[in-house]
Amino acid sequence: MRTFRLALAQVNATVGELEGNATTILEWTDRAREARADLVAFPELMIPGYPPEDLLLKPSFIRANEQAMRKVASEIDGITAVFGFAHLEGDLYNAAAVCADREVKGVYHKHYLPTYGVFDEDRYFRRASEAPIFVVAGTRVGICICEDIWYPSGPAEWQSWVGAELVVNINGSPFRLGVHESRRRMLATRAADYVVALGYVNLVGGQDELVFDGTSLAFDADGNLLASSPAFDEELLVIDIDIDAVARERLHDPRMRKVSAPPADVVKREIVISGEQASQRAPMATRIAPPLSDEEQVYGALVLGVRDYVLKNGFREVFIALSGGMDSTLTAAVAVDALGAGAVTGVVMSSKYSSEHSRADAFELAARLGINVLDIPIEGPHAAFEEALRPHIEGLPGQDIAEQNIQSRIRGMYMMALSNARPWAIVLTTGNKSELATGYATLYGDMAGGFAVLKDVPKTLVYRLARWRNSSMEVIPPSVIDKPPSAELKPDQLDQDTLPPYDVLDPILEAYVEEDRSVDEMAALGFDRETVMRVVTLVDRNEYKRRQSPPGPKVTSKAFGRDRRLPITNRFREG
Repeated sequence: MRTFRLALAQVNATVGELEGNATTILEWTDRAREARADLVAFPELMIPGYPPEDLLLKPSFIRANEQAMRKVASEIDGITAVFGFAHLEGDLYNAAAVCADREVKGVYHKHYLPTYGVFDEDRYFRRASEAPIFVVAGTRVGICICEDIWYPSGPAEWQSWVGAELVVNINGSPFRLGVHESRRRMLATRAADYVVALGYVNLVGGQDELVFDGTSLAFDADGNLLASSPAFDEELLVIDIDIDAVARERLHDPRMRKVSAPPADVVKREIVISGEQASQRAPMATRIAPPLSDEEQVYGALVLGVRDYVLKNGFREVFIALSGGMDSTLTAAVAVDALGAGAVTGVVMSSKYSSEHSRADAFELAARLGINVLDIPIEGPHAAFEEALRPHIEGLPGQDIAEQNIQSRIRGMYMMALSNARPWAIVLTTGNKSELATGYATLYGDMAGGFAVLKDVPKTLVYRLARWRNSSMEVIPPSVIDKPPSAELKPDQLDQDTLPPYDVLDPILEAYVEEDRSVDEMAALGFDRETVMRVVTLVDRNEYKRRQSPPGPKVTSKAFGRDRRLPITNRFREG
């Protein structure tokens, strides 16, 4: 039986850390060699990190990335390694280096360059014109990169048509809720349609607003899942693939004999690296990671996003304003799970409107999490600001909201001062997606900080995540989950005095922000038209605020920031 041992190195790269990423490749290649793998594959743009964005416009960066690639290649021996880099060959290409015997045996260039959502690859790269095949340990292997596998017709199909028995797809595919199932379904379809074994390796880690979940996968030629890696963790997934089974499947499946030939000259090269099979090896046990619930996926993405944003940017401590409310409570729990209790400090900043039960909840949470807590009342500065400003704002239409926001801005100033005094510390903001969508947040107040943990998490999902976190260990006081949400900026204030109830608001926001539905379409779906118009007006009116908010991890299908981009100066109105 012809068996090919494939290793998928699901690792965490850092953008711009060329030497560190190169070292990671060599270390994990050693592990794959020890496992007697024939080929080890690493993620897309592994050398420069993904996405490098406008670093790709710097010639010095491109040169350094290619030097790092060649240094890695010079140390690859006894195994074939595939990893991503940026290749300057007349123009710039998103490329995969195929290395063995201490040299670069060949290079594959990406064909399909995504330019939608969070992707902008047409800005940097030229589309490829070839799709070579590599013979490794007597097996014909097709290499392709990320988006290349998402199209029904493309490099993987063409490589399979001319004899590839295994296709290896290297990726920098970011997380969003629902992507695990859509990826698995698509890849299974490609493997079955191309009648080819398929290995998919994905990046893991946080990069600014993006979180890469890993979840690497391998399929047989029938589209059956052979193995998978867990989400949000580094892992070397090693799989034995029955290549004879691919050949048998093709003999019984005539479809590949009837498809159109690939475009002329696309698959015109076959690069032989090793024509010999490996000697006898003990079979490798396979692993299929259990599926995760929606809450488990989102929580894992938030934890990884916070950890990598804080640590990769050189910080080691975070400050969080604790109000005793749901958002700051969940943010603190995520931060502790990401960084450890010793790296998290909560700050309680009570005003005359702060309720005793909220203060009690904040301190109880700090005790349950084991974090340090500072108690810094704001009543003195609040009174001074009110006295100084009242003659200048009294009687004006926005007096009430201006006076409420003074409290939030004092808190923002306190938080930034605490952080500034400690160059190793950063402020995590606590606002959720529902608030940012509608502008229910204060510029230079609760929006002040370095990273917005819940920026893409709707309020109803915040509650679901809190209940899920408590299901394993009750760290969130039940009273926080049970009480009505309030900003506590004036007496007896509740969020739903200003906003629709969140179970009404969030579905409207999903339809408008993520699905781009019109007012008429939402009304036809059964939403109250007056409520829809009110929400849409709030969303449109507050684009200027969101543009000034800190970055936060993307977890939904369309996040504010680099994903959803609308002009601030814009007179188009729905309805």
